[in-house]
Amino acid sequence: MRSEHGDRAGWGLKTAAWGGLLFMHAPILVIFLYAFNTEESAFSFPLQGFTLQWFGEAWARTDVRDAIWLSVRIASLSTLIAMTLGTLAAAALYRRDFFGKEGITLLFILPIALPGIVTGIALLAAYKMVGVEPGLLTIVIGHATFCIVVVYNNVIARFRRTSSSMIEASMDLGADPFQTFRYVVLPNIATALLAGGMLAFALSFDEIIVTTFTAGTERTLPIWLLNQLSKPRDTPITNVVAMMVMLATMLPILGAYYLTRDTDSVAGSGK
Repeated sequence: MRSEHGDRAGWGLKTAAWGGLLFMHAPILVIFLYAFNTEESAFSFPLQGFTLQWFGEAWARTDVRDAIWLSVRIASLSTLIAMTLGTLAAAALYRRDFFGKEGITLLFILPIALPGIVTGIALLAAYKMVGVEPGLLTIVIGHATFCIVVVYNNVIARFRRTSSSMIEASMDLGADPFQTFRYVVLPNIATALLAGGMLAFALSFDEIIVTTFTAGTERTLPIWLLNQLSKPRDTPITNVVAMMVMLATMLPILGAYYLTRDTDSVAGSGK
């Protein structure tokens, strides 16, 4: 039933919506505030002052820089693998119906649907079975398993919105498969592919559960943060690094949203 104000939401609904947003994001705002606090104690309130001291101290620490660089490398490699395999899988599955297609689709989506601890244990067992020691390579493979899902979902949704007649016309006019992909297919899926890649990077950058089982002696940034919980004297620096992680994951997600906000069929857009 339509309200007397048309389609506008009432004050009760608006209050509930803003209250829900505040409930979800208040802890993030607390971390942001304490990253600038002058006090070294964990969480003294009210804040005693404003300082940028902890940012300089955090960047001066080699363990922080090493953890950041390792996480960037892992996220970049995982995203590259996910974009390649996810796009190929979407291209192979979007047009043809065959026996077992739904099962294959389920296998692609399963890694992100399973609890992270299950995926981590399964990967660790598989690595031990083939005699591979945990390290950079095993983390990248583990992250790529669930990063493929977001790329696949975005790209296959865009493929379904792409007219097959354009591809057929390109082939009829003498273009080879590579030229058809470069000049027809890629321009149509570019934003969905980029959005999927940005989401994959964000997921990989802050992943900790799967990483814990596959990292061995490597320390990514989320693992570094987890280890810092037992060091209360480093709390200000930990707050600064936590803020950096949140920004590093929020920006790609916002970018992916703006790339796909004008589409209503891209998986995960949630319109």
